[in-house]
Amino acid sequence: RLANYFQALTSLHPRTATMVTTAASVEWTVVSTEVEALQLEYSWIKEFDPRFNVKYRDDKSYPYLAVTMNEEFPRVQVMRGHKKKGVRYFGPYAHAWAIRETVDLMLRVFPVRTCSAGVFRNAASAGRPCLLGYIGKCSAPCVGRVTPEEHRELAEEFSDFMAGRTGTYIRRLEKQMTIAAEDMEYEKAARLRDDIAALRRAMEKNAVVLADATDADLIALAEDELEAAVQIFHVRGGRVRGQRGWVTDKVEAVDTVGLVEHALQQLYGEESGEAVPKEVLVPALPEDADAVSSWLSGR
Repeated sequence: RLANYFQALTSLHPRTATMVTTAASVEWTVVSTEVEALQLEYSWIKEFDPRFNVKYRDDKSYPYLAVTMNEEFPRVQVMRGHKKKGVRYFGPYAHAWAIRETVDLMLRVFPVRTCSAGVFRNAASAGRPCLLGYIGKCSAPCVGRVTPEEHRELAEEFSDFMAGRTGTYIRRLEKQMTIAAEDMEYEKAARLRDDIAALRRAMEKNAVVLADATDADLIALAEDELEAAVQIFHVRGGRVRGQRGWVTDKVEAVDTVGLVEHALQQLYGEESGEAVPKEVLVPALPEDADAVSSWLSGR
């Protein structure tokens, strides 16, 4: 790649020509493998933010559905910005209201805490849960209706369902509904029927695009002479669970292959970046496809 920069200036893109003429020296670091070289390059790009590199700008700060597994009583909430350790994230979503609709349906079956720390403390002091505790959309750990272990299990089940493992819970509820009906516990059976319907409505809010077991990130590009746009679709369990996008100005001669490599770096390069699914579908393979694949496998 470096050899490309030592051509006649007239054959270089203006941006590249400016970089070459302003550079004072060339240094190199010897590494053992192509994968190590790729990891080092990505870490340096994040650390030094080179002015001549492709820079994507987020279309917006996308909201995520977050489950704070790092708390004694995990909380379900909408989060934006930098990801925190010990928190499970789902999304991103195009709109916060889409998260709230999904959560409202899910809390009927998985009544996980959604309140702030202040509200939780006040309820615990008063010995009375908030409204959600009274209407069955919170298990009210603040007043001891469930133990910390039981509440954490609810949060784990909520997270598993959001991660795409939906069939297990639907089948379990259907079995419980059948048993309740056979035992003539009709009110319980009706409640379970409504729970199943709520979960199915939550599932329907995510379009089915691939086979049920598919976990993949789909990367799409649209570009012209001046700009390139990248759109990412996060597919889990065959359904679109989130999406996000970036736009970049074409300040250097970069082709589709280069844009794909930059998109992968942007998406997975940070320590708190997206978890890498089983498949990443791209419109063109990166130049060092094997090295990039090995790097992603080690994330």
